[in-house]
Amino acid sequence: MTIQLSLLQKLLKVIIGVTLFTAGVTHLTVARSEFLAQVPAWVPLNPDLTVLLSGFVEIALGLLLMFKIKKAYKIGILTALFFVAVFPGNISQYMNGIDAFGLDTDRSRLIRLFFQPVLCIWALYSTGAITYLTHRKTKE
Repeated sequence: MTIQLSLLQKLLKVIIGVTLFTAGVTHLTVARSEFLAQVPAWVPLNPDLTVLLSGFVEIALGLLLMFKIKKAYKIGILTALFFVAVFPGNISQYMNGIDAFGLDTDRSRLIRLFFQPVLCIWALYSTGAITYLTHRKTKE
């Protein structure tokens, strides 16, 4: 299935790609301790390894989103799933009152939780994944 992206979708795809790439680089460098603070205690991996792995995944997803590739909707789906996978870290930050990334109040940490679904929708819309998933379901 070929999905043609609009100019807006292409722009949004590049923006989220740059954002993910940048976040991934900061996982490995200047914001490592901030990301460490978000790893829930129940994650079975070493927290530093978790931060490194998620940083590498963000870099890879960011690069894939920034550049024109066939079937971008697959990357959009993977990106949305990644946002779902890291959401428990945001919940943990809120539930445990952990200050990181300038989120130093319960209110600011709570508000942040509502942006994760926005990121999922952004990833799905900007890559044509919503169109793909909708069209695919109508053919079944």
